[in-house]
Amino acid sequence: MPEPLVVRTREELRAATSGTVALVPTMGALHAGHLSLMEHVRPLADTVITSIFLNPTQFAPGEDFDEYPRTFDADAEKCATAGVDVIFAPTVDVMYPAGLDGTVRVDPGPLGRILEGEHRPVMFQGVLTVVAKLFGLVRPDIAIFGEKDYQQLTLIRLMAEELCLGVEVLGGATVREDDGLAMSSRNAYLAREERALAASIADALRAGIDAAAGGEDAALEAARAVLTAHGIQPDYLVVTDPDLGQARPGEEARMLVAARVGSTRLLDNVAVSLGR
Repeated sequence: MPEPLVVRTREELRAATSGTVALVPTMGALHAGHLSLMEHVRPLADTVITSIFLNPTQFAPGEDFDEYPRTFDADAEKCATAGVDVIFAPTVDVMYPAGLDGTVRVDPGPLGRILEGEHRPVMFQGVLTVVAKLFGLVRPDIAIFGEKDYQQLTLIRLMAEELCLGVEVLGGATVREDDGLAMSSRNAYLAREERALAASIADALRAGIDAAAGGEDAALEAARAVLTAHGIQPDYLVVTDPDLGQARPGEEARMLVAARVGSTRLLDNVAVSLGR
């Protein structure tokens, strides 16, 4: 596979795109989940662009911005294997020319203030702001985001529609380790004993799927029982409709969980079919 072209400025980016464009936004520290997104859009576009930018505006003070893995050389090699044409790796100054304090920001609205938004109040404003900037810079026809961060995907879809950004936002299925743990760059923080415990989050969601025929309460009770048995107290464990609203009996729904294993905060979610 040819190596992707690495561009770092707005001018270089403009010169590197042609035809139908697909964008895969990332913060680097790439894993098989990211590669699955690149491979998904490769047949759909003439130019596949992966952005690698660790976005400071979605991290609050005291969060893991400084510790977040930075593995650009390895990331570039992985992009090559997935058939990426262009890596857009801007500096903070390129993405935020008015400075972090002076930039215009996107308000995520009420859906951005629940679940993750309640526990990380600045995150979705930062995510939507940088994604809107990437959409404006890259001008993609399609963009893809992983379903592992389901609330983020939902909000980006809503933003693209509400702000008439002209981008088709796709979701890519969550890629899991052999024991079910959802792949995440933050899994690298887990110590060995924590890594084994973290798999119980996926076990809990599977228990919720199995119990969902009994309704929302049954699904939540089954999932919570697995977490409790492993000493995990979730930040939240909820069932919503696919758009993060009120789940309805007899319809498709989403079960979402966030929990800490040691000092590492992990997210996961699955589709569930609620019984009546």
